[in-house]
Amino acid sequence: MSIRVLFLGEIVGRPGIQTIKSALKKLREEKQIDLVIANGEGATGGFGLGRAHSMQLLKLGVDILTGGEKIYYKMDMVEFIAKNPSILRPANYPQQNPGRGVRYLTVKDTKICVINLLGNANFPRTHLANPYSLAQMLTDKATEEGCITLVQFHASTTAEGLTMGFMLDGKVGAVIGTHSKVLTSDARVLKKGTAYITDNGRCGSQTSVGGFDKETEILKQISQVPTRSNECWDDLALVGVIVDLEESGKATSITTIQVPVKPTDEREE
Repeated sequence: MSIRVLFLGEIVGRPGIQTIKSALKKLREEKQIDLVIANGEGATGGFGLGRAHSMQLLKLGVDILTGGEKIYYKMDMVEFIAKNPSILRPANYPQQNPGRGVRYLTVKDTKICVINLLGNANFPRTHLANPYSLAQMLTDKATEEGCITLVQFHASTTAEGLTMGFMLDGKVGAVIGTHSKVLTSDARVLKKGTAYITDNGRCGSQTSVGGFDKETEILKQISQVPTRSNECWDDLALVGVIVDLEESGKATSITTIQVPVKPTDEREE
């Protein structure tokens, strides 16, 4: 039995949430999506994921929310993540951290394992276990359990993402990168049957700097004065990739999607 998975790019602020509210339900029905995984760590003002926004996104049709280095930025998430198995922190955080980094679930009578990992490069606030050795251990366990395994890898450099993709080629159904919030042009099925992309983009403003107002970000770079980033509502789109998987767990295709969304008068709070 084939499985179709939608991996959504990082949801950035209220504009990103609005793209989910406006477009996800229709897209899920039209494309016959079986499972939706989204990076939600920028949903609350672009910096972190609050409890209320996580609950809203899950109600709007996201099945699993993942996060990276910003997963604990909102204090109410530190407590809430331990209670909700649909929100994944990176699995290579220390085991005493709240929450979990792996989710086992059943989709269309097929056992699925979703693993969320954080890269090591350019995240100075985190000192985590090696994501590559942990990925090998976790994927081996999932294979023993008879699961199709999906890996979301929140990494800062393209080299990290490609290394993970090639290392797990043939062992997992997909390795999907997040963090840069820019949709890369390297979506493909690797030689041994793993769907791969270095970064699956962002949900929110596409005419922006990572979802933020470009004029503010330009001023910050020129002046070097710390300034609060402002959410941008220009050129909204729901962005990500759709991966088709065989019963064997091999990927047959990976397709990028960009669904334009018009801002409504009633902007999400």
